Amino acid sequence: MTQTGHSKVRGKISLLAATIVLVSEIVATGECGLAATGPRAVASAASPPAAPAYHSSLPVEGVMPSFDGATSWLNSSPIDAESLRGKVVLVDFWAYSCINCIRMDPYIRIWAAKYGDRGLVVIGVHTPEFRFETDIANIRRATERFAMIWPVAVDSNRIIWWAFGNHYWPALYFIDAKGRIRHHQFGEGDYETSERVIRELLAETEGRMVTDEQPVTTPRGEGAEAAPDIADIRSEETYLGYERATGFASPEGIRRDEAELYTVGNPASNQWSLEGGWTIGPERVILNTPEGDITYRFRARDLHLVLGHADGSKPVRFTISIDGTPPGASHGSDTDQSGEGIVTDTRLYQLVRQSGDIREHTFRIHFFDSGIAAYSFTFG
Repeated sequence: MTQTGHSKVRGKISLLAATIVLVSEIVATGECGLAATGPRAVASAASPPAAPAYHSSLPVEGVMPSFDGATSWLNSSPIDAESLRGKVVLVDFWAYSCINCIRMDPYIRIWAAKYGDRGLVVIGVHTPEFRFETDIANIRRATERFAMIWPVAVDSNRIIWWAFGNHYWPALYFIDAKGRIRHHQFGEGDYETSERVIRELLAETEGRMVTDEQPVTTPRGEGAEAAPDIADIRSEETYLGYERATGFASPEGIRRDEAELYTVGNPASNQWSLEGGWTIGPERVILNTPEGDITYRFRARDLHLVLGHADGSKPVRFTISIDGTPPGASHGSDTDQSGEGIVTDTRLYQLVRQSGDIREHTFRIHFFDSGIAAYSFTFG
């Protein structure tokens, strides 16, 4: 063995001895003295194996379409679907006079606030059911009334609606960070599942499993936003325009697009009638005379009526009664105990919220001015 060879051996032995001493000191003190000597050695000794990325078991239902069909945007400049990659997106199709949409709003507000910092983006898509819901001023007032601070695409031509293949108000689509639809919810309700889907997709984006046991959100809605009393509802949505009208009980029958003097008749359960001078159009009934009435025989805790102005020019005063008397404690959020109220803009009005036991009643609304337009009854 050459001298050079012995020097290499002695050098290796000296280095080994020094390493043994240093390791002994590390064990004794608990301090990491090897942090800078070799990343590979530190990783294998001190770090567990990297966990595989978490992938949710939610199915892929398709790819999120674009929002290019929006006629305008509220609360935001136009949004490109591609710019949302990396975010979890909740797309909410709604119409501002839809009672089911209104009752869902408190949940969406809570989700937007609760999960926004983790990457949830809410996009509202306002698609009209009635023609008056294409008025941008009406939609803007609705977003303010319901405290919608997220972007809203105005889909007055239903381009986005058809791109999603949607058929429902409300409808929620849950989009993952890759732009894929992973879940949907048609109609109000099943809020626990919806919130857990949001958590699941956020966890997938973060690469970890859902581990928190935080309870789901249960907001207390006020007025028309309150949850319905499903057990006691015996009346269904009723349209007044002749295209979809059912249950009309005035003895004159429906005269399409013609001014007519109607009489109340005797409405049975879930029937309605007109009194006074009205014109029944395809979507609405319009009061032509200075005064007029609508009567409905219903059973539900809440009664709502979509009301507005035929020409949008003036407020219209009204009063309601239940079985011929003022509503008292059973008044809605848009009436007082004496039953008085006023139509200021075209929207859904909550006229009755029954207190105590729910029974069948005859509801009547009397208008003091011509020019009122009425569209549909809904219940809760």
